[in-house]
Amino acid sequence: MSDLVTGDAVVLGLRPARLPSRGLAILLDLAVYVTGYVLISVGLAMATASLDDAAQAAVAVASFLLFLVGVPIAVETLSHGRSLGKLACGLRVVREDGGPIRFRHALVRGAMGVVELILTFGSIACIASLVSARGRRLGDVFAGTLVVRERVPGTRVMPVPPPPPWLAGRFTGLDLSAVPDGLWLAIRQYLTRMNQLDPHVGAAMAARLADDLVARTGAPPPAGVPAAAFLMAVVHERQSRDAARAFRPSAVGPVPGTVPGPAPVPGPVPVVAPVPYAAPAPVAPVEAPRAGGFAPPA
Repeated sequence: MSDLVTGDAVVLGLRPARLPSRGLAILLDLAVYVTGYVLISVGLAMATASLDDAAQAAVAVASFLLFLVGVPIAVETLSHGRSLGKLACGLRVVREDGGPIRFRHALVRGAMGVVELILTFGSIACIASLVSARGRRLGDVFAGTLVVRERVPGTRVMPVPPPPPWLAGRFTGLDLSAVPDGLWLAIRQYLTRMNQLDPHVGAAMAARLADDLVARTGAPPPAGVPAAAFLMAVVHERQSRDAARAFRPSAVGPVPGTVPGPAPVPGPVPVVAPVPYAAPAPVAPVEAPRAGGFAPPA
């Protein structure tokens, strides 16, 4: 991920493109541009055969600047940083703040690309991209741009396995208000990957997470319940509570079909005699339940 921060202090989750993908995109672009340049050069050479050498040289230089410098600049400007090669590789040129590039950015990149990519056969661009932490070449540094990946593979969210049927509804009275979000995340990550762990390592991890959960809820550990099954049941109970809270109907306004009754007439406010304050009796401190009960395998 990139550590770019906008002016509004928003961290951009951009993935900078590295040298292999950028090199492939540049090769595709150069293949298209060089093919078009060769075809047009042949046509211009046949059309200007009757001119003198100076005129033919001027036409050759103009065609070179047009197809290998002007066309890439125009393509990046009109496509907002997505040339044919970058579109095929899933890349895009953006500003350092994540916004789309403009003509001046494409102009600086194209002018530096003549030296980096064509005259030195890409050696300067490769060295600069390897040295840069975000894979930028000199044209990106001077233009204030960055090549990022647009097609990022999505992460598949694995569902939490359901608890055993004999544990359904057993933890409905459990107080889950003191369990932090970090512990919930750790439990969820364990449950979604428990089948990929070593049995002894997974059992020890489940016992440690179950002990932390028992210490947060303040309830004694259930007897005869495995640690992994206890975690599944508690997570299922929390999901059920969240779903019930999210889809709970809320009463808004009077019920249709009812006629509101007359407003009550305000009467005299009764005077209540003050009650003398009595100090509460001291209460003996209650010892908090100790965490534990889930022993990892030997």
